[in-house]
Amino acid sequence: MKLVIKLGSSTLTHEGGGINIRRFHKLCQVVADLMNAGNQVVLVSSGAIAMGVAKLGLTKRPEDMPTKQAVAAVGQCVLMDSYDRTFGEFGRTVAQILLTGADVENSVRLENFNNTVNRLLEMGVLPIINENDTVETEEITVGDNDTLSAIVASAIKADLLVLLSDIDGLYSGDPRKDENAKLIPEVYELTPEILSVAGGAGTGRGTGGMQTKLSAAKIVTNAGCDMIIAQGSNPDILYDIVEGQAIGTRFYAGKAGK
Repeated sequence: MKLVIKLGSSTLTHEGGGINIRRFHKLCQVVADLMNAGNQVVLVSSGAIAMGVAKLGLTKRPEDMPTKQAVAAVGQCVLMDSYDRTFGEFGRTVAQILLTGADVENSVRLENFNNTVNRLLEMGVLPIINENDTVETEEITVGDNDTLSAIVASAIKADLLVLLSDIDGLYSGDPRKDENAKLIPEVYELTPEILSVAGGAGTGRGTGGMQTKLSAAKIVTNAGCDMIIAQGSNPDILYDIVEGQAIGTRFYAGKAGK
């Protein structure tokens, strides 16, 4: 299986922005094991700004763009060093790819990116992708690594995109506010009713929310790839997902994106 896994800041870090060492280590272990089983895996990883905040000892996520970009530059080093060291423990080599909106909007650049990723996968290397927050401004404002992961999954013709989040999946309402909200396990069509249940932004450590995840679902299902939103607190669920078990909310390719 060719699998793209998007990791949000809330999955990788504690409330204060520091890396969640136990979860991070377990995520790397599970991903390495999935690769050992013959799966091709690509990570789309948030966390640069959150880790930069922690590294610099800031009390909160910056609000002005130059500071966000500076903090991202510091945090990206921390993030990739953590991935390199941890995956190295499991005998896996990682590669960093930083993208901007211009890269994914230009067909030649996107094709070059696709060729590079596929060659890395052929070499048994784990590509780790993030938006280039030090020069790109839109993602930092909108929080669109969900959409970036969908573009990546579409470009490399992945079988499945998994968005690991701080929520179990798509609910009929906001489960943080509505105790009667129910998990929607399967989505075959992005109807107006489905789109209407998306709330605002997620946690303070990230900038995405359900709206960006549904936008990602539209992109990726139109490209023939299924997508799953699942809770990222227990990395072992990746085993269940690869085995085809019903986890979180699954968006089915084809009609779901229409």
